[in-house]
Amino acid sequence: MEVENFFPAGYSGSKRFTQAEVPTANATGFTAAADDYMERGIDLNEQLIRNKPATYFMRVSGNSMTGACINDGDIVIVDKSIKPVSGKIVIAVIDGEMLIRRLEKTINTMRLIPETPRLSPIDVHEFSEVKIWGVVTYVIRSL
Repeated sequence: MEVENFFPAGYSGSKRFTQAEVPTANATGFTAAADDYMERGIDLNEQLIRNKPATYFMRVSGNSMTGACINDGDIVIVDKSIKPVSGKIVIAVIDGEMLIRRLEKTINTMRLIPETPRLSPIDVHEFSEVKIWGVVTYVIRSL
């Protein structure tokens, strides 16, 4: 089957305008008195993502962070541009295994702390292959 005309999607997915710059349409023909006090809608990309090129979403699998209110099946927003400092929840890959843990750094040591009493902390040795993929900034959960 040959296609003569190809029409791409009309939405390009770019953020050329902020929501404040997009005019609202009045379909009723006259404005209501409450329109003067109406706020614009909430754009979750604007609210939750600080650095779009460095941000990604991940679905959590497991119960290692339930003490930090991150449960199995939740979605976390991770920002690679934030410096991983002690006390932050990070996505780490240690010896090929991806983990979500709280980072604990001192002058000489680095540990990955789970937020559950069922698991023990992971001491990162100098010979371990560790990469921090980013810092968790938000958790999205379905109720």
